[in-house]
Amino acid sequence: MEPPGPDRSLAEGLRAEASRLGFHACRITSAEPPTSAPYLVEALAEGRHGEMAWLARNAQKRCDPSLVLPGARSIVMVVAAYDPGPVQPTTPGVGVVARYARGHDYHDLIGPHLAELAAWLDREARPGSRSLWYVDTGPILERDLAQRAGLGFVGKHTGLVSRALGNWFLIGEILTQADLPPDPPERNRCGRCTRCMEACPTGALPAPFTLDARRCISYLTIELKGSIPEELRPLVGHRVFGCDDCLAACPWNRFAAEARLLAPYQRPDLAFPRLADWLALDEPGFKALFKGTPLLRTKRRGLLRNVAVALGNTGTPDDLPALERAAADPEPLVAEHATWAIQRIQQRTRATAA
Repeated sequence: MEPPGPDRSLAEGLRAEASRLGFHACRITSAEPPTSAPYLVEALAEGRHGEMAWLARNAQKRCDPSLVLPGARSIVMVVAAYDPGPVQPTTPGVGVVARYARGHDYHDLIGPHLAELAAWLDREARPGSRSLWYVDTGPILERDLAQRAGLGFVGKHTGLVSRALGNWFLIGEILTQADLPPDPPERNRCGRCTRCMEACPTGALPAPFTLDARRCISYLTIELKGSIPEELRPLVGHRVFGCDDCLAACPWNRFAAEARLLAPYQRPDLAFPRLADWLALDEPGFKALFKGTPLLRTKRRGLLRNVAVALGNTGTPDDLPALERAAADPEPLVAEHATWAIQRIQQRTRATAA
């Protein structure tokens, strides 16, 4: 007797449950290895992942979902939109935080809903079926699988673009042993547009669909643990956590949707901080201000490093006292970048006076 085919009624119920939980879309693909796996291997071989050693450690699993969940037959992909927020022009002494991070940590917000969806799937699927869920934490190539599921297409900035949501959304996934009918994939719709590549301040997109993380401001301000290379510091501008420039440049953003699941958890105070205030944070103050937010990830030393660089790029002589105090900080990383910032402001002041 042949085994039963994909369960279409289960897939329909799954989409309805995902919508009830607040997700904007729910699509399905098979658990076959993504065809893009060789590009990951190539990027790792060339060192374009920088210090993100975890990418290399789990490379084999990322190339084959069945190594993550043995017996996996389907992958459920969901998306949750977030608020793109206002665009803030460069203002002396004021920084900017990437849009997705201007609120409570999305891992903690999306995770419980995704866990509930996975539990529903296991209850409704054939007896003994098992599922695993991840929110940007599992060793899988989620953007490539999301494209194969039809949620969107991988743009020239290497991020996922949705015709219904633009760029402002986050992805979650469920690997499952349930047999679900796959949705048709999305095709690339970038055309001749290169706005995202042209928008990158540091040239981290040297070719279409190619990201050199070592030059990416999101990498430099979040993933990099040591000193930001001096030649890249002026290009960081006033950004203190992440960068949205390539995403914001995409013309598909005209279709961006209003955030649902994440909207109640926004923190407007995190969007455009007064840099001198953040530079003055001690360890308890840092933990209290950023409790439950993505900014905790950088630790105090990393965030104050970024703040010092932003002040070096946009600050005025009025910011020198705060920087001088930071230059005496017992954390060498903070002191180094504060000293650099002082020199930058002094150079600008002399040039203006000349």
